Amino acid sequence: MFGKWIGSGLGWTLGGPIGALAGFVLGTLFDFSDKSDPNDKTFQRGMQTTPNDYLFSLLVLVSSVLNADGKIMKSELNYVKDFFKANFGAEGAQNAIRILQDLTKQKIPVTDVCNQIKNYMDYPSRLQLIHFLFGIAASDGVIHPEELKLIRQISVSLGISSADYTSIEAMLIPKTDWAYDVLEISSTASDEEVKKAYRKMAVKYHPDKVSYLGEEIQIAANEKFKKVNEAYQLITKERGI
Repeated sequence: MFGKWIGSGLGWTLGGPIGALAGFVLGTLFDFSDKSDPNDKTFQRGMQTTPNDYLFSLLVLVSSVLNADGKIMKSELNYVKDFFKANFGAEGAQNAIRILQDLTKQKIPVTDVCNQIKNYMDYPSRLQLIHFLFGIAASDGVIHPEELKLIRQISVSLGISSADYTSIEAMLIPKTDWAYDVLEISSTASDEEVKKAYRKMAVKYHPDKVSYLGEEIQIAANEKFKKVNEAYQLITKERGI
């Protein structure tokens, strides 16, 4: 996908703060002067998120997380590279890393970027962004407090509920009762409440929710769905349901 990216496929990300960053990364290949303020309702009308809008937004947020602790670890870059290589091929990974390296040289206006994303991107897709960010932050084995703080800030700015944030966090930072956190219930929930929560979360995190972003993102989103099933199986096994 990234190999065919430059010159096509970008929509609303060419406006607002993300558009300014795209202008820096993509140079003079685009004319950004005719793009309106993303807060302008006229600009918003009919603008839907394309797969490339999604991927560029992801790279912008990833660059801010990588810089959160003041240093970029090789393991983090390798995680990003491996992710894009697995999902978009060697050329896609190469282009993603090149763009990411350019973005890390910029000061990212995180709140403004998140507001723009929130205006155009649906909720399931924003949930997937948070899942990606946790995976990248945890790639070196430890999530730095500053990275965790920034991901939480991003989550709030994207309009992610605290329960959904805790659920995704529990998928990648296991702790006591992590399975209950994933299902967004307490360990005192009844068996019926456990079953109800599982059905609800299975629908919320189903990969089909992001199918419009392309097969690659849909496959990556399946990791959340698997964790929901893993959490439910663990709870039912412990309870003998």
